[in-house]
Amino acid sequence: MQPQSEFATNLLGWLAQASDIAQGWLLSPAAWSQFALLALAYVAAVAASKRISPLVTRFLDPGEKANLIATARRFALGFLPLLMPLLAYGFTAAGEEVTRQIFGSGEVIAFGKRVFLLLATRLFVREVLTDSFLKLLGKYVLIPIAALYALGILDDISARLDASIIALGNIRFSAMALIRGLIAGSLLFWLGAWSNRQSADYIKKQQELRPATRELAVKAAEVAIFGAAFLLLMNIMGIDLTAVAVLGGALGVGIGLGLQQIAANFVSGIILLIEGQTTVGDYVELDGGEKGTIVKMTARACVLETFDGRWIVVPNDHFITTRVVNYSDQGSANRYEAAFSVSYETDINLVPDIIETAVRSLPFVLAKPDGPDCELRGFGESSIDFVVEYWVNGIDDGKNKYGSQVLFAIWNALKAAGIEMPYPHRVVEIRGNLPKGNA
Repeated sequence: MQPQSEFATNLLGWLAQASDIAQGWLLSPAAWSQFALLALAYVAAVAASKRISPLVTRFLDPGEKANLIATARRFALGFLPLLMPLLAYGFTAAGEEVTRQIFGSGEVIAFGKRVFLLLATRLFVREVLTDSFLKLLGKYVLIPIAALYALGILDDISARLDASIIALGNIRFSAMALIRGLIAGSLLFWLGAWSNRQSADYIKKQQELRPATRELAVKAAEVAIFGAAFLLLMNIMGIDLTAVAVLGGALGVGIGLGLQQIAANFVSGIILLIEGQTTVGDYVELDGGEKGTIVKMTARACVLETFDGRWIVVPNDHFITTRVVNYSDQGSANRYEAAFSVSYETDINLVPDIIETAVRSLPFVLAKPDGPDCELRGFGESSIDFVVEYWVNGIDDGKNKYGSQVLFAIWNALKAAGIEMPYPHRVVEIRGNLPKGNA
């Protein structure tokens, strides 16, 4: 109950002080003159902003341009709604100097100056900020701080919060440091996330780097950005980093006991990025039967996209501890074969040239590293078995239907040459006399 009564006492004291100040202003000729100067500053700011705004708009509007300077001009143009309250603040500050020289006081005009600053803060949150998180932070943090500053009680509240000490074991900090840390932490990690997105987009555009190098650079930038944000936050809150070492030791024990699989996946991800043997865009097949194109590599796992649109999340350590077949589906050549058969009445010496010519004419079949090669594989019960080998770019699955088109070409070439593709024949031998039917 003691903190509540103390807060009530302080609140009543502030209200009484505000009442005394208001009564003094109402009875003071100097205060009335300052009110007149405030009204004059407001009218002058409105008139000046109406004249200056079109000029500033014409000067800063970049039109359809999309270069860096145009982006900076658009950014500066977004602050145009603050022109009127900032002009009023400047006129009021000049009027305050005149008032203090003439009357020896300027509390009313100083209060008005702080009110104009509060108005600018409100417009900044409502008109300038576009990010939803920053709008929320401005609405519930920036505007209340500006309001307390306008009322002249911000310093008192800050001093009381700074005197309130919170202890967590060996770590001691004030309530003000906690609030400052929450606000600064929110801003720092928002800025870190924004910086991480910008750096990742920039790194991924560097096509001269290998995909694995780009992914490694993205992860390194992410760790550096958020690591720096954490250290800066600890410094802002006034927490000794040596005390955080205890938490780091506990975290290390937790990793050793319960999080070793996560740590193994994290280290495996770094190894994959450094070696570059498997990277985004590769078509891989694992021992467990999972296969697909790697579309994303995270600190914990790789995401495979199958040709039927499903995503498979595979832990990174699977790529280190098990056998992985990498088809390198980034324009690399792969060899396939198509089997077919002809009848025993066929002149098999003609078959290789016919089939190789037909397959070679297909637009996706490569001449290098080797052209189509038709080989005799064996003599079956009802047919002579052949196979044609061919090279193509990419994987024969999903959008690519190489095998089907090759089989169509083989069928059409054999039909055009009059070569029969056999079907099984069976000879039935009946021994003994056939049973005679009843007459």
